[in-house]
Amino acid sequence: MSSQWEAVIGLEIHTQLSTKSKIFSGAATAYGAEPNTQACAVDLGLPGVLPVLNEDAVRKAVTFGLAIDADIAPHSIFARKNYFYPDLPKGYQISQFELPIVGNGHLDIEVDGETKRIGITRAHLEEDAGKSLHEDFHGLTGIDLNRAGTPLLEIVSEPDMRSAKEAVAYMRKLHELVRYLEICDGNMQEGSFRCDANVSVRPKGHAEFGTRAEIKNINSFKFVEKAINHEIERQIDIIEGGGKVVQETRLYDANKDETRSMRSKEEANDYRYFPDPDLLPVVIEESLKAEIRATLPELPDAKKQRFIAQYGMDGESAATLTSSRELADFYEQVVTESGEAKLATNWLTGDVLGALNKAGLEIGDCPVSADRLAGLLKRVADNTISGKTAKQVFDKLWNGSETADEIIEKEGLKQITDTGAIEAIVDSVIAANPGPVEQYLSGKEKALMALVGQIMKQTQGKANPAEVNKMLIAKLKG
Repeated sequence: MSSQWEAVIGLEIHTQLSTKSKIFSGAATAYGAEPNTQACAVDLGLPGVLPVLNEDAVRKAVTFGLAIDADIAPHSIFARKNYFYPDLPKGYQISQFELPIVGNGHLDIEVDGETKRIGITRAHLEEDAGKSLHEDFHGLTGIDLNRAGTPLLEIVSEPDMRSAKEAVAYMRKLHELVRYLEICDGNMQEGSFRCDANVSVRPKGHAEFGTRAEIKNINSFKFVEKAINHEIERQIDIIEGGGKVVQETRLYDANKDETRSMRSKEEANDYRYFPDPDLLPVVIEESLKAEIRATLPELPDAKKQRFIAQYGMDGESAATLTSSRELADFYEQVVTESGEAKLATNWLTGDVLGALNKAGLEIGDCPVSADRLAGLLKRVADNTISGKTAKQVFDKLWNGSETADEIIEKEGLKQITDTGAIEAIVDSVIAANPGPVEQYLSGKEKALMALVGQIMKQTQGKANPAEVNKMLIAKLKG
């Protein structure tokens, strides 16, 4: 982006709440059912049916509001947002407009080592629409109404972000938070967490906003960054070419890495919002807020700071290990059972996450349980095995069900701790290698590694490398 321009970005994130039933009916919300098997008479908007608000959806919305230090409205109402679309069976969507359940809050993000506060304007409850399916219908469109009525919390940020990088950091932080709170599974492939980005540009230093375009339904962090960057460049090119940016809704095409026009952008009054006559106002008592506040988990930022203070780790490791509640819990279980915080930090951020990444698994599906990993770390800490041998044991833990102790015993992997036995091998290697000994004594440090290699070979890797080094240097310099 040219240095004379500044981007202004706000995100609207649709978070699917992990309730068992829909927001206004008892129909199931489970993903993957056969089309149109989870849409009841209420979801279909059949004559004479009445919506009944799902209390769990309200609780989850309040939970989110408390976690972002937001205003919780004591009194909020549902409205009808009127528009026609084939996957909207009632001809309107029940949402919230003037009086949302969650008001002003904030989320702090970190980009390039600097912390920035992003305002959250509101978070309102609404029902999802159905889904239009364009494949396999030979030029026709199929409608699946399973998703109709699924509870959503639409989280609207202030236009506080100034780059695609900041937008992704904010989206990741929000994704982390809703999963910590267990109000959303965060599954982006299934559409549980999706984003609309509002993007405009203005000359640097100007207070007035430019004309914005909204990019709809982006469902990955990578695509959010690409879509926003593309849109910023598109708008700058239009303005610098003498044109004017049009307010519109656009779609991001990941295959072509471009945004394209979808329709002119509607204003709120185009939807003819009015209070839903079938739903009572939602009243949130102080007692309910207090009850929910008492159930809030330790939030990511607080957990990160505690990990740094309690376990003596650096900020990057703490950020990694607190990036999900499951990973943080796994780490703390390993530390509790092994008593080895530093080793646990190194192994989790290195070997364990590396293996999970390679296998495409989450920590919850890790083949090595926390207690089995703790068993391995105890054997490294007490010098039963070396760090190098521990990696072999970890591979066997990953692919089997035995404990570290069982593998070490069965494979005969214990380190030689008998200094007399090690000393005899050190003496024989010094005697058999006069060349490298001479090179080391004349100042060539690399020659020492050749001698260590010989000793480790003769002990089949079972000698403690630190002990070998120490003994070898002592004998050569003595």
